Amino acid sequence: MKIPLDQIDFAILENLQNNARLSNKELANRVHLAPSSCLERVRRLTGAGVFRGFHAEVDPAALGQALQAMITVRLRRHSRRDVMAFRAHLLALPEVLALFHVGGSYDFVVHVVVQDSNHLRDLAMDAFTARPEVGQMETHIIFEYARSPTLPIPNPNRTP
Repeated sequence: MKIPLDQIDFAILENLQNNARLSNKELANRVHLAPSSCLERVRRLTGAGVFRGFHAEVDPAALGQALQAMITVRLRRHSRRDVMAFRAHLLALPEVLALFHVGGSYDFVVHVVVQDSNHLRDLAMDAFTARPEVGQMETHIIFEYARSPTLPIPNPNRTP
């Protein structure tokens, strides 16, 4: 659901993207609102689905998951049933960090995290190439992973 956002909403978004652990009191102070008004706005943004959730980012290597890879997959057929079955299969795998259903030469790009190259090989063979939906698969080892913790916040005062 799309809701109209004003400058204060955008300030709340920006502050919480930078630090989701801000207390409501500190957030209210930063966006120049009373704490009760700030809390109500955060609840409204959350209820409208603007915030998908708040989480802690964990380093996989700290948990013994030292290797990350992107696996590209081309399906044999593009029926809704096959796409949805493969998607559900991927989301059930504990090694899958993220999946992207994409257009282009591949149908899925899957971000996985594993212990080592043997684990990656076994995952590729057992969880990907063994699936009847899979026509082709390529594995791309990730040497470095970094993500921007924030989305660009539009300026509501700027004219398109």
